[in-house]
Amino acid sequence: MRQKINLLREFSIPLIAGVVTAVLWANLDPAGYAQFDHNHFFGTLSFHFVANELFMVLFFGIAAVEITQSCLPGGDLNPLKKAVNPLFATVGGVVGPVGVYFLLNTVTGSPALANGWGIPTATDIAFAWLAARLIFGEGHPVISFLLLLAIADDAIGLAIIAIFYPDPSVPSEPLWLLLTVAGMLAAYLLRVAKTRSYWPYLLLGGMPSWIGLHEAHLHPALALVFIVPFLPHAARETKHLFEADPRDLSTLSRFEHEWKIFVDFGLFMFGLANAGVQLSGFGAATWMVLGSLIVGKTLGIFCLGVLAQLLGFPLPQGMGRRELLVAGIVAGIGFTVALFVAGEAFADPAIQGAAKMGAMLSILAFPLAAIVGRLLTVRKCG
Repeated sequence: MRQKINLLREFSIPLIAGVVTAVLWANLDPAGYAQFDHNHFFGTLSFHFVANELFMVLFFGIAAVEITQSCLPGGDLNPLKKAVNPLFATVGGVVGPVGVYFLLNTVTGSPALANGWGIPTATDIAFAWLAARLIFGEGHPVISFLLLLAIADDAIGLAIIAIFYPDPSVPSEPLWLLLTVAGMLAAYLLRVAKTRSYWPYLLLGGMPSWIGLHEAHLHPALALVFIVPFLPHAARETKHLFEADPRDLSTLSRFEHEWKIFVDFGLFMFGLANAGVQLSGFGAATWMVLGSLIVGKTLGIFCLGVLAQLLGFPLPQGMGRRELLVAGIVAGIGFTVALFVAGEAFADPAIQGAAKMGAMLSILAFPLAAIVGRLLTVRKCG
């Protein structure tokens, strides 16, 4: 039974099921889907609010765990020199899509679409990991490279969401952010007091952080990003990203272990709340987002990865430029975070739907990468 559950999680079946359900529902019964998603069923809360502003707190919290662990001694981002090439590639994976997006927007001449530049900046960690395993084989150095890139990429994505995508209908009130700072202070004091349970951190740190962001009219889904780094952790990281160490019983590790399965299956709810776009809703935003993800990511990652090589920061052993090119295509799978940003970037439902369609179609980067990998005869493990 446990093996079947892990298989469902590994292949992101809950998220895919949520996306498929939302698309079918939105096309067969648009009014019914809209009513379900946005009407208040939980007191004054809508299903969309619960999925995006409450559940996604845990999603971004788990992402913050991965970032924190990768920065520890022995982690994939420590020491910094080991991570220079993938970090260069990460910069390319952000700058490239933004550049392509603005270039395409200049061609279309659509000022209304300019705010969507942040949509193609992030890489879907789970889908990129799965695609890399299937294309390169388990244990290939490209997998660690891509995961490093995706984690750093999403860290930048979190900053972009927080800074550039406040609620356009409500002016920000930064004074409330003092409450978020108070939550961080509470988490720090709990760390000093050697508090082992993660619950006090979530309640005394996470709740003020969420309220502060919400009342400041920023994104409360990022609340735990500011709290998770304070959770007590092991002195050294002994496993790679997405690998569990049964000997690590630290607060940080237990939080991830005990909540990751909930997050993995809860992505059904996120997909259901955000992917309900009508198939007739293709537009300029669709092709701009899709082109920026696949073309911009590939060019940016490949060019900056090669530049890092020329500056004396090599690619991981066993990984050449052919593998780097295919990795860049795989990184074009934006999906989860791209869907989230698309919902924040545009208020117009038609433009928002078209942009979300581009985010979902970015899954096409997977078969494209597989074809290019076969044509280039990339080395495969296993």
